[in-house]
Amino acid sequence: MKSKRFMVLAVLSMTLMLWGCGKSSSPSGGETSVLDGGAGENATELSYWTFVELHGKHFETMLQKWNEANPDRQIKLNVTVMPYDDMHNKLSIAVQTGQGAPDIADIEVGKFPDFLKGTPQLETLNDVVEPYKDTIVKSRLDLYSKDGQIYGLPTHVGATVAFYNTEILDQAGVDYTKIKTWEDYKKAGIQVYEKTGKYLGTADTSAVWQSAMMLSQQRKDFTDDAGNPVVNSPELIKGLGILKDLQESNVVSTIAGGQPDTEEAYGEFNNGNYASAMMPLWMMSRFTNYMPDLAGKIAIAPMPVIEEGMPRSYGGGGTGTVVTKTAKDIKLAKDFLAFAKLSLDANIQIWNTLGFDPVNMDVWEMKDVTHNPENQFVKYFKNNPFDVLNEIKDEIQLIKSTPASPTINNVLCTTTLNEIFEDGKDITEALNEAQKQIEQQLK
Repeated sequence: MKSKRFMVLAVLSMTLMLWGCGKSSSPSGGETSVLDGGAGENATELSYWTFVELHGKHFETMLQKWNEANPDRQIKLNVTVMPYDDMHNKLSIAVQTGQGAPDIADIEVGKFPDFLKGTPQLETLNDVVEPYKDTIVKSRLDLYSKDGQIYGLPTHVGATVAFYNTEILDQAGVDYTKIKTWEDYKKAGIQVYEKTGKYLGTADTSAVWQSAMMLSQQRKDFTDDAGNPVVNSPELIKGLGILKDLQESNVVSTIAGGQPDTEEAYGEFNNGNYASAMMPLWMMSRFTNYMPDLAGKIAIAPMPVIEEGMPRSYGGGGTGTVVTKTAKDIKLAKDFLAFAKLSLDANIQIWNTLGFDPVNMDVWEMKDVTHNPENQFVKYFKNNPFDVLNEIKDEIQLIKSTPASPTINNVLCTTTLNEIFEDGKDITEALNEAQKQIEQQLK
């Protein structure tokens, strides 16, 4: 089966803004948009919590399609968008107490293990996955599973790629297609800095995208096979050492917000202060929504590797959408969720609306969809993203999400990476201290 070839995932969150018009205050503390999707008066109202504004836009599209196809099972959707931490904290309390939980909710992959502890207070989704399982990348379902039971439905593959600002590179006389290794990247970055005063890339301090990238190309992880943390591994020391050398050579620099996927960083990229970002493909939607000045300037390529022949991508980020135990109509919520996340039409819309790489790999081969000249993402970028995706599709590596992942992410992103890239602390020393701190917190 084709999907078995693809290993994917990752680690941290996407930073977001509030979405929607006609917002109102919500008891949950977020802002709610009421979507009727053309539903009639007798429609069932379902509530949906998310921390990603763009996910709401996708659900709005799929709600309209659902109501057109299901006249006897009409739905109105109350979409509440909250900041990342607020939403997850409130959802955790709600499902534990059995009070105040939404019918449907997004849970970011780094937080998902917390919701699977003990007896999950989420509905199993195996029955609604069954009609689609042969077309969906299996490892993306595995991210949100426990003991053979599926509790969340994925949104994307999240293949990590390089985004290059070709306007800056052209000014420096750099050809991004020649960048294959980190040594190539270093030479190009030195040239960019000397010619333009711009940094080629970022040294991330508030996210582990780059750390995961360096581990994955060495076929390693933040945890061992038993799920125990190993953040002081020789592979991570080596990977962060490469990034630190790039920083010291003026090739990369820390960025406002600490990583490319923040509001502050969008402004830095939009102003042309950084010439590349190594991010999952879903970053395309950030470019089109928040960096309009870069339209026609950004090219997509495989990420550089330490040595040629190493895998050139890993699955970054992820959101599992769930149905809670207290949903007012569990069957309706589950059926709608599968329709909105797993159907072929849904995956086409995920590409068209969100710019995400769909978990239904059949879409990757549909050139009328992926190369549609009217598609906003095809228009924005210099080259077609699916040309790159299909080149690297057998190389997309897995970074696991385990019960230790939230603690690992927290320590690295609040302390360790700042020590290394802001304070100049020795990498081995910083990672050894992080290992001890993580082990202590997990006891």
